Formats: sequence, structure tokens, C-alpha cells
Amino acid sequence: MKAMILAAGLGRRMLPLTEKMPKPLVPCAGKALIVYHIEALAAAGVTELVINHAYLGEQIEQALGDGSQFGVSIQYSPEGEPMNTGAGIAKALPLLGDDPFILTNSDVWSNFDYARLLAQRVDMAHLVMVNNPAHNPDGDFSLLDNGKLDEHRDCPRGVAVTYSGISLLTPELFAFSPKGSFPLRQPLIDAMQAGAVSGELHEGDWVDVGTPQRLAEVEAHLSSNR
Repeated sequence: MKAMILAAGLGRRMLPLTEKMPKPLVPCAGKALIVYHIEALAAAGVTELVINHAYLGEQIEQALGDGSQFGVSIQYSPEGEPMNTGAGIAKALPLLGDDPFILTNSDVWSNFDYARLLAQRVDMAHLVMVNNPAHNPDGDFSLLDNGKLDEHRDCPRGVAVTYSGISLLTPELFAFSPKGSFPLRQPLIDAMQAGAVSGELHEGDWVDVGTPQRLAEVEAHLSSNR
């Protein structure tokens, strides 16, 4: 199974740290954020990776190279100007092949075990969800009792949860994607309406490292657990 790491964001919320450095390379407890994902994927046996990039993307390629230093193989999907998440994934599909693939955001940190997704049955998509953090108190979708996800956060048959940025997707999810820029949420909602998106709740460690303050929180957590 292959994996794609999303690394094309502008990182504006992380200023001034991202003035001269792309957010995926911002150090966290002595290691670039994106490296945590590469190492976790390699530990799960996922060694064929695709990484998209835009803002200062050449720095990402210089830092990670072909992936051999981490025991993986990396291909890159450069975007020039940043595309929306869904469009960026669709652009990279020729590198990902015809089988389901793991997707992860480079700017989250968690102790989720990617090996859980290797044997996961997937229709169109399977999303890893987390309990709603303070910066997203209303959640993104509802996780239903039957393991499906509903597009409505207030669905009475489920509980509102937040998308972790980690998922297992199929190329078919993007079969009818629009031209141009579009968010990942758009094809996901279409698939949810067809009952084709499942989810699981990760109750372990997870942080959306979107601000310098949350970066400091992760660094403090890692330091205290060494």
C-alpha cells in the first residue's frame, strides 16, 4: 500500500516560523514535522510515499531526497501554486496507482498506528476521527453507531467528531471530481451521501500543529515522555 503526505500548504498560521521554511520542515522536538509521519509509515511497513508540495517545496525535496535515509521511497507531486487539498490529491493519483492509499496531513502529530489501516475494509473512504479539540468544538462530521460517517455534525444518530487528517482513500473517490481547485471535503460529502464513508475514533494523542502555540505543546509533551 502507498501513502500520500500533504505538504503543500502556505503555513500562514505558523508565521514567523514559516517565513523562510515550509511548515512540514518546521522542527518539533528536534525533528521536522513531516519526518514523524515518514517514520511512522515506515514502521507500519508503508514504504512507497508520495509527497505534494508548493510553497518552498524545493526545500522539502532537498531535505528528504528519495527517502532512502528513512528506508522508504519518495516521489514528489509539485504544484507550483498551492492547490486545494482535493485537487492536489487528484493531481497525484497517477503516482498513487489504482489501489487504496493512506493519506495524512504533514501538519498533524499523533501516535496513531498506521498499521491499523493496512487491513481496513474501505468502500470509498475511511477516515480517522478524533474528539473535538478546543479550536474545532463543533466537529466536522457525525460518526454513526454503524461506523459510517454522516456529513451533518448534528446528526441525532451519531456523535460529532473532528477529522484527524489521516484516512484511507480510494482513487474512485475522485472519479467525478470537478476541474480546477476543490477541497477534499467535496468528494467526501458526495460519498457520505451514498453511505460509502466509514470512520473510526482515535482516542490517543493527536494535535493539529497549526500554530506556534500548539507546536510548543507538542514539544513539551514529547520532552516529558522521553
